[in-house]
Amino acid sequence: MVSRTVDLGGPVHYFDFGGSGPPLVCVHGLGGAALNWMAVGAGLARGHRVLAPDLRGFGKTPLGSHSAAIDANQMLLDRFIREVAGSPSVLVGHSMGGLLATLQAARHPETVSATALADPSLPWRGRRRFDAPIWAFFSLMMVPRLAEWQLRRRLLRLGPDRISAQTLTICTVDPYRVPPEARQAHLELARERAGLPDGERALAQAARSLLRMLTRRSFSQLYERVRGPVLIVHGERDRLVPVEFSLAIGRRYDWSVQVLPDVGHIPMLEVPDRFVEVSLDWLDRLPRAQAV
Repeated sequence: MVSRTVDLGGPVHYFDFGGSGPPLVCVHGLGGAALNWMAVGAGLARGHRVLAPDLRGFGKTPLGSHSAAIDANQMLLDRFIREVAGSPSVLVGHSMGGLLATLQAARHPETVSATALADPSLPWRGRRRFDAPIWAFFSLMMVPRLAEWQLRRRLLRLGPDRISAQTLTICTVDPYRVPPEARQAHLELARERAGLPDGERALAQAARSLLRMLTRRSFSQLYERVRGPVLIVHGERDRLVPVEFSLAIGRRYDWSVQVLPDVGHIPMLEVPDRFVEVSLDWLDRLPRAQAV
């Protein structure tokens, strides 16, 4: 796992997990970072060159004067594919990154050969279970300035260590399934980001943009425009994105869906070996013209 930085209208940090063959680009979710792929990057590099960028305002990519909204980061992803990874690429997107990967595949199909989505935050009409901490967080994000102030206040009150622990508790069934080295690396990143000036602004912007996208009325055309094969891998006990949404989308648009029993929102960290196995099995079964 080699750390690199490229200028794409501003510095963008990414990890190069190595490997040879066609490019595979991993896209993290809301509040995440390229580091989210550290437990699976080497495994996915069997037959592909695996790259994972930090989106604007996340990980080690500064926000600066840019926007962290969905459309802005999708345009950043498009530029990263064209100028760093190469087209066509396999996209592997988690949560919000799954939405970004889907938008890229729909808007620029020539750049994407196949798409694998992990617990993707995709628009769908359906009922979400009431989960008080999650609903409170996203309700707060809808108020500009107040959201940023509350996020900073929360960081000062709890500190990065407790916030990291709470995040893992919400996003996994068992936080201790996450490899110790991955838990430690994410904690160190959280401590580093605690001193950055634009972390709260990026998170609030991205969250508001994501919520607006998820509540849009018309989304069928988005899915219909995705031409390449799609796999959805979804944790059965995901508290943030209902597994029923992925099952319904898969049935409606003929996308493959693999449900992982007793797994939460971040399967690539909670059950990395299983995630790699499912992803590579699917990729290996694709016709070569689609896989590359």
